[in-house]
Amino acid sequence: MAFYSVNRRLVAGLALTGFMLAAAGCQSGDNGILNLGIGKKTDPTAPPPPQDPKVLASQLQAYCPRVTLRDGTAYFNTYAKGTTAKPKPKKKKGETAADAEAEAAAAAAAQTGPNGQPVDPDHDPTKIIYQASVTDVTRDCSRANGQLSMKIAVAGKVVPGPMFAPGTVTMPIRIAVQHGNDVLYSQLHQYQVQVTDPSAATQFVFTDANVVVPEPSARDYQAYAGYDESTPVASADKSKGKRKKRAPATN
Repeated sequence: MAFYSVNRRLVAGLALTGFMLAAAGCQSGDNGILNLGIGKKTDPTAPPPPQDPKVLASQLQAYCPRVTLRDGTAYFNTYAKGTTAKPKPKKKKGETAADAEAEAAAAAAAQTGPNGQPVDPDHDPTKIIYQASVTDVTRDCSRANGQLSMKIAVAGKVVPGPMFAPGTVTMPIRIAVQHGNDVLYSQLHQYQVQVTDPSAATQFVFTDANVVVPEPSARDYQAYAGYDESTPVASADKSKGKRKKRAPATN
């Protein structure tokens, strides 16, 4: 009986010692899940916590606004003038009613596309003179005296259409720079390209080297390049062919 009692005490003691060692092992193996910062020292070699991202002066100096194309400004077609067919031409002398009807049907068919939809005579695909398109844009920036100077280049091609004849084509290319809704720079260029081969596309590169805007204080400028057909004809062009009134003679 005494031996049995001693064994029970020995086993109980060993069990208590094992539990205490296991608990100590769990505490020493803590990976920080239960770390409350009590009794821990700060590691002086640890990197500082990340801060809110801010644009550094060096990054701002290297900033050059990106150039993009607005919707609908990457290409445009130039058409020969169309003629609107008469709904029902008048019967000519010596012409039968059947001939007049056939002529009217032919005129109507000429204004209808393959899908049966009416064709705008001013935008008839068979009357395209040429199609101009922008294939790439790029820019270069420099800074001086509180101003940002940009060179914006536009690369593109001119594809002759069914009504094309070799010669010079003029493309309205607009370059603009904005800060939010404020337009800092906007210039429309009537760029001319000589096209001599009606069977192949002609490549071109246009550069506006005169873009000057105030130096940005943040990376929030936006530059645009593309075709602009919405600009009305200049007043100087409208005045062609008009004679000025002569002032009355005075003695």
